[in-house]
Parts: sequence; C-alpha cells; structure tokens
Amino acid sequence: MAARLVEAGLSVRVWNRTRGPERVLAKLGATTAEVSIPLHLDGLAIWNALIIEGATELMIKGNAFGTNWDGHYVTSLLDAFARGWRSRPDDMSETVKTGLFFGEYARRYYHGRYYAKAQNLRRSLRAAYDDVLATHDVLLMPTIPFRATPIPAPDASREDYVARAFDMIGNTAPFDASGHPAMSIPCGMAGGLPIGAMLVGRRLEEPMLLRAAAALAME
Repeated sequence: MAARLVEAGLSVRVWNRTRGPERVLAKLGATTAEVSIPLHLDGLAIWNALIIEGATELMIKGNAFGTNWDGHYVTSLLDAFARGWRSRPDDMSETVKTGLFFGEYARRYYHGRYYAKAQNLRRSLRAAYDDVLATHDVLLMPTIPFRATPIPAPDASREDYVARAFDMIGNTAPFDASGHPAMSIPCGMAGGLPIGAMLVGRRLEEPMLLRAAAALAME
C-alpha cells in the first residue's frame, strides 16, 4: 500500500504532476490512500537545529571528523580540511558561513539547548512517520512542493541567496532527521521546469523503496 502525504503550501501544478506516479502505482495493483502527518511541517525546523549546531561542532571544531565515534580517522584528510578552511574561510558559500556563524552563536549563548530539544523531537518525528509506514509500504510526495525558483542574481542580497538555498528542502530535510530512506524520481514538467516525486520508505527497508521506484521508472 502506498500513502500520499498531503501538506500545506502545495502548488496546484506540482500536485497535478505528482498524482501521475500515484495513478501508476494504482494501475500496477497498489492500494493508495491520502494521509496527514502534521509534525512533518515542523521537520525542517527540527533538522535546522540539528544540522546548524551539529555542523558547527563537526566541521569547524572537529575539522570534518569530530570526536568520540568508533571508526577510522584519516589524518591526512583531517589535516587538509583544517588547513583549507582556516586559510581560506571566505571561499565557503554564503549558506555555509551563515549556518556556521549561527551555530556558534546558538552554542555560545544557549549552550546546546536547542540542539538537545531537536534531538528529542526527532524521535517524535520518526515515530510519526513510523506510525503511517506501519500500515503503508511507502510515502509518495513532491520532492519540492512548488516549481523551481530562479537562480539568485550575482548581486543578490545575502538574505535572498540563503532563502533560495533553503526553501527547496522543506520536504527532504525532515527525513535526514528521522533517518527514513527517500529518493526522488522525475514525474514530468510544469511550465518548462522539471517536477520530482519523492518516495519514502521504512527505515532499513530500502529494497521496498527501490522496487517501487523501479516500477514507476518502467512505466
């Protein structure tokens, strides 16, 4: 069974295009149903706290490797990364620099409080998806809930540049936080711009997700 995740702010054109994969799955014998996961709309905020503070600790203070994890530490890469960003920090993109500055600010003045809250909330987010996926094999939703936006002009403000980078990840980032496998497949064009449909599966059950994607690709 496949479930279509209904969300706020969905473009009509995108909605119409992403109904195509749903109809294909139904033709192949799948039972489809619309579902609502209210916490999905908070998923980006949860991910933001995790990635901004977490990346600051890992990338800047941990030189892309961090500490206290059980694995192989490639010292040559660690040295190269540290030399690179410390000698040419302005070469990082505006989005990376903004995120790292904010991460340091949040850590310095709020002492990891919001990172900790996000870690607690990510379990609730994961459970919300798990509840639906307990009775459905995959979730189907737009990869981006609106058509692609114009690339910012070279003289765009920092605010516009960062906004355009982050407004595309409202549907994808929550699953980075929850740990569910997801993949985007093309499902047509709208106004000359490509539209993607995203399939999301149960954790550790990537084969089901790949079979569904393969079935859509062959139609």
